[in-house]
Amino acid sequence: MKNRLFSLVTFLLILVYQAAACTNLLVTQGASVDGSVMITYTCDAEFHPHLGYTAATDYEPDDSLEITRWGGKVLGKVKQVSHTYAVVELMNEHQLSISETTFSGRDTLRNPDGLLHYWDLMQLALQRAVTARDAISIMTDLVADYGYRSTGESFSIADTKEAWIMEMIGPGPGGQGAQWVALKIPDGYISCHANKARIGEFPLDDPKNCLYSDNVISFAIEKGYYNPDSGEPFCFCEAYCPATPKNKRYADARVWSIFRRAAPSKKYSPDHHRAVEGTDPYPLWIKPDKKLSLTDVFSLMRDHYEGTDYDMTKGVDAGPYGCPNRWRPMTWTVDSIEYVWERPISTQQTAFSFVSQSRDWLPDPIGGVFWYGVDDTYTTCYVPLYCGIDNIPKSFTIGSLSKFSWESAWWVFNFVANYANLKYCFMIQDIQAVQKDIEGNLLALQPTVESIALKLAKSNPDILTRYLTDYSINHAEATVARWRELGEHLITKYNDGYIKDEDGRPQGKGYPKSWQREVLRARPDQFRLPKKEESVPESKLVD
Repeated sequence: MKNRLFSLVTFLLILVYQAAACTNLLVTQGASVDGSVMITYTCDAEFHPHLGYTAATDYEPDDSLEITRWGGKVLGKVKQVSHTYAVVELMNEHQLSISETTFSGRDTLRNPDGLLHYWDLMQLALQRAVTARDAISIMTDLVADYGYRSTGESFSIADTKEAWIMEMIGPGPGGQGAQWVALKIPDGYISCHANKARIGEFPLDDPKNCLYSDNVISFAIEKGYYNPDSGEPFCFCEAYCPATPKNKRYADARVWSIFRRAAPSKKYSPDHHRAVEGTDPYPLWIKPDKKLSLTDVFSLMRDHYEGTDYDMTKGVDAGPYGCPNRWRPMTWTVDSIEYVWERPISTQQTAFSFVSQSRDWLPDPIGGVFWYGVDDTYTTCYVPLYCGIDNIPKSFTIGSLSKFSWESAWWVFNFVANYANLKYCFMIQDIQAVQKDIEGNLLALQPTVESIALKLAKSNPDILTRYLTDYSINHAEATVARWRELGEHLITKYNDGYIKDEDGRPQGKGYPKSWQREVLRARPDQFRLPKKEESVPESKLVD
């Protein structure tokens, strides 16, 4: 018997050639208000995601699974295990969750002869592992046996007690395995990464907190990436993903923005991500000024550098209504000089994002919650999907990028986010009010829902599954319905450039004075009315 692996991120087959753009945050038990271990993920690229669910399954000893690519082409087979766990998108039934960001690194180390891409490793680990440490062992054993096909990758891996960051890169065409290192985030600390390798120097004699491949240093020496006679310590990130002004601006700026908001007392300087000479890189992990709640984590994943010198809602580039979105391409050239837009955590290119919540004091079906949202993190609404469910909301599983549909959750949220670009500074207030109301109600319901679930866990596990599934699906679909109503409300309230007041009367709000001045700097005489003595007779004026 054969089993074909349709990864939850089958759509990423397209993205390999499109974009490598994601942001992750890792929060340890001691850094969260309630003792949850949390990781986040923004999967950023232009595609329509489908929420995935894989049921637990038993297999025969000689079973294998096929690794396929776009169009169903079979690249090879992996030996199947006797039992695989149920997986809701990127969280399994044991509260294990995995996310990633691609750092590319040295392109010459990509191995087209390897079998497994990073998304294969994530899905296989979720189907086979119980703990984060198990997942690391499974993923690294798989690349040793079958080869690693992707470019450089940073993984966030969390279970009910620990959060780990693992970074991996290939050996180049025809090579074996991969070079990798994994570090456990110290309890009470947070970490983050965003498309640039983050692990620098690491201990070689602390297996409780640090794991690595045997060749991680020797391979770098062989390739000339590291000189042991230099007197400098070996740093994974500098060997395999050297810092440049471009990747500092693109990636380190997002790390800085999370750290500056989680620990404002540290006053982290922007100089490093602006490539100022002599500045130190941001630490791999920090202790936040206060423990983070789930709401705090949602907020940290919503950011356009507001309140800083890089605030994307300010300036002529934000247009008259403070729109923080910048249309691709990110880099552009004027008069032979290259420029680049800021790259924020929140972007219109986000397909989906999540915040996973793993809690060791609760039974697995109840303790693991996969808070899921589609489209831009700033304008999405996170809905709870318990890891003990056996079905998922339909509206998150249908639709395509080629055809708009009110039945698709992604299109509903995408519509609201896109329509808001017309008068962003006004409409974002309407959006955030609904967002706050829905998420606030869901968070307020959580203790009651889980109290009932705990009673069911003791008396009737089958009813528990049905209860959690119904709760997750019903509230997810209700959120989509509410967002659809919000979209229709915005079309009605903001029509033809007017904003309707509470009585439904259209009001002309015009443009901010600051933006009008920018217009006049560019064309000082275009819109100027003549002085009174130069005026045209009123009878000659035509509207």
